Formats: sequence, structure tokens, C-alpha cells
Amino acid sequence: MFTKLAKYRWQYLMILPAVVLLLLFNYIPMAGIQVAFKNFHLGTTMWNSPWVGTENFSFLQDDQFWLVVRNTIYIAVLKFIFGFPAPIILALLINELRHNGFKRFVQSVSYLPHFFSWIVVAYILQSFLTMDGGLVNAIIVKLGGDPIFFLGSTTWFRPIIVVSSLWKEIGWNTILYLAAITAIDPQLYEAAKVEGAGKWAQMRHITLPGIKPTISIILILSMPSLIAVGMDQIYPLMNAANQPVADVLDTYILRSGLQQGYFGMATAVGLLSSLISLILVVSTNQLSRKVNEEGLW
Repeated sequence: MFTKLAKYRWQYLMILPAVVLLLLFNYIPMAGIQVAFKNFHLGTTMWNSPWVGTENFSFLQDDQFWLVVRNTIYIAVLKFIFGFPAPIILALLINELRHNGFKRFVQSVSYLPHFFSWIVVAYILQSFLTMDGGLVNAIIVKLGGDPIFFLGSTTWFRPIIVVSSLWKEIGWNTILYLAAITAIDPQLYEAAKVEGAGKWAQMRHITLPGIKPTISIILILSMPSLIAVGMDQIYPLMNAANQPVADVLDTYILRSGLQQGYFGMATAVGLLSSLISLILVVSTNQLSRKVNEEGLW
């Protein structure tokens, strides 16, 4: 052990800051899980608060909670169905571009929105979709239609969330797939051309199998998003009109904990969400190992 430490001391030194940050912000805060089983309120600490057992889990009998769960699953499934294959398709299309300058331009334009915060994206959406002077409603009125209250509509809220998520993250998520494609042996494509395989055949039988391990790993890592659908995206766009479909677990935790002061219940909801995410990751990893013989561990 000490021999390895001495041999790879510089490598360990390089990862030391990341390990320290991981401990500080991921593992040490796990001590706060005990708040889920205590009667914690402002003016006390989580160490001297009285234990209440599973009393904070009474939200499981609340109809509002199950409505929030239903909204979370609905949005998560929509984002997964459209968001997971989209970067793969875009990476395959970008890979087929032959002009290097145009390829770099497409890559830059596609992943530039990733660097916008969701607050900025929310302001952009509001400026485009507002009823008073919004570009989209202006076009609708010009075409003879009636303006639509997009940001307050329970019908349009979910499509707006899915489309804005695609626009913001699709380019950034293609980076890993493009890196995996570049690792494929070019001789495989040359041999396929000799055999008369076209672009679609090469993509199907060489490119996709070549990036299958990367797809499996990203699939496993994306499982927690089925529960954490993104409060930073949804909260700036949520209002009283669209709340029946916009309220998800993350916003429910924020409202219950910080706004209403039910810290124990909010922690209990967060703990339950984390356990479900853990189960999803482990289950997907085992399934991936059985099907593709690839996994995180």
C-alpha cells in the first residue's frame, strides 16, 4: 500500500482537492439526515433536537405530496424520452460533417447555451412567451390567432420545460459521445467502405456499437434525474397559474423547508428521494451489466 502511495504520490496529490471537496460538501453534510427523524426548528441544533421517530414522514398520507410525485414523474419521463437520445443523434450528425470549420461552428453554437444560468433562460423565455409584447404571441396575432398565456398554462408548461432543457443541454451532452466516436478505429470504417457499406450501415454497425459503453455509463448516471428534475429550471417559471403541474419534489422541499419552516419533513422528503435515486442507479447498473456487460462498477 505504502509503495503504491509513494509511486503515485503526484497523482494522489492532484486528486486531493477534489477528494476534500467531496468530503466537505457530500459526505459530512449527510449528518443532517438525522433531522428527518427529529423535531428540528430554528433556535435549536440538530444535535439537541428531540427524536420523533417517523413522525416527519406523515407527508406520505398527504394527497398534495402524491400530486407532486406525479408531476415529478411526468416531467422526468418526458425529459428522459426526449433528452437522452437527442445528444446521441446530434453527435452522430455532427460526426458526419466533413467541413471541419463548419463542424466546430455547429459544436460551439450547440453547447453555448449550457453556460447560461437557468435564471437567464427564464428571462429569455418570458420575453419570448409573454402575452404583452412577446415575440411568439406577436407572430400568433399577426397570423390571425389569439394570444396564449404560455407561462400560466397547465397545458404548455411541460412542453416549455422539455424544449428549454433540450436547447440548453443537448450540445453540452454531445461532447462525451463525440469523444467516444473519435476513439473508434478508423480502419473499421475503411473496411466497411470496401465491403460497400453506406453511411447508415456504418453508423448502425460501427459507430453505435463503438459508443455503446459510453451510452450505458451516461444512462446510469442520468437515473437520479428521474427524481431531481431540476428546481433551478422549474422554480423561476413556476407561478400560481401553472403550479398544479409545475410543483415537483424539489420545489415541494424548498417550500416546505425554507418557506414554511417544516425542516424535518423537508429533510424526510429529500431522504426518500435520495433512496429512490440510489435504487434506480444500482438497478440500472445491474441491468446494464447483464445486457451490455458495461457498468460503473
